[in-house]
Amino acid sequence: MSARPSTPATKPLIGLTCRWDDEKQWFYLPGDYAHAVAAAGGVPVMIPLVSGTAAEVAARVDAVILTGSYSDVDPERYGQPRDPHVTRIHPERDATDFQILEHAFHEKKPVLGICYGMQSLNVYLGGTLIQHIPAAVGGALEHQGANAQHVAQIEPGSHLAAWAGGVPQVRVNSTHHQAVDRPGRGLRVVAKAPDGVIEAVEGGWPDHWVIGVEWHPERIWQKEPLSARLFAELVQAARSRSDAAATSG
Repeated sequence: MSARPSTPATKPLIGLTCRWDDEKQWFYLPGDYAHAVAAAGGVPVMIPLVSGTAAEVAARVDAVILTGSYSDVDPERYGQPRDPHVTRIHPERDATDFQILEHAFHEKKPVLGICYGMQSLNVYLGGTLIQHIPAAVGGALEHQGANAQHVAQIEPGSHLAAWAGGVPQVRVNSTHHQAVDRPGRGLRVVAKAPDGVIEAVEGGWPDHWVIGVEWHPERIWQKEPLSARLFAELVQAARSRSDAAATSG
């Protein structure tokens, strides 16, 4: 089933993968994600981590956001032994992201990966991850602290550079201990932290909008313009794709 065609009066549906609370046995998602999507003109739709249903929900939305997670992508998915610092793996979250990505890439639906979501996107496309930044990156910045911040240096000529208005770097939040190591197929590195840790990737497909960022734009979009622009561009890409599908149909 294809996504619902949009009209000028219909806002795009944006699917958001849930998180999982082991203690409470709850699916949940911080409200920042939904507020950022709504402010950009989309309708947020939560995608539960239920086996076999992710693709069904993905088929009904116009774009997807792979959200952050307190878990890590299982290193078996990229052919590496598990580092001792990888203490939380949720197979259902890994499987959900991969099911969504399979549908999104088949149908060329816009994809925004955030933090863990950027990492799962990279692994889905055959890339690898740094399993623990402090152990693997000499002179690494603080990337995981509750109030950690640093600049992200943007690659000229990228979509991010255009959306940032030519500003060479932006200040972002940072709450991750993993990062992209070898980029996956078709992904271009478009932002790095000063210590070399990859902070953003873009897809190289002219007919498929794919972006991954390591920071959490949903937390800072109200004060950081590039983070707000990410959600606006995702919603616009979803609307444009749906309108084109409706016209061709």
